[in-house]
Amino acid sequence: MFVRLLYKVKPDRTAENEELVKAVYDELRQNSDPDIHYATFKLDDGQTYTHIASFASPEKQAQLTESKSFQDFRENLPDRCEVPPNPQKLNEIDSYNFV
Repeated sequence: MFVRLLYKVKPDRTAENEELVKAVYDELRQNSDPDIHYATFKLDDGQTYTHIASFASPEKQAQLTESKSFQDFRENLPDRCEVPPNPQKLNEIDSYNFV
């Protein structure tokens, strides 16, 4: 199961957003679950972010989304954004060494 989240934060909220994102990664690394794959990218405009996640099961997805750091990240996300989050399920056609 693959999911992508795309959003654009307000220029004065990028540092805050990145701090919250990094806290999610700190928790992921602490838990070290091989069934959760997660990546965050910032586009060249410096304000647009995309998160791509892969989960072995819905339970693994819940493990991430119910974690404290992820809840903290999501808490004020709409307020931080110029363009609101747009989560989308991705249907894999094929991949090579992706996850």
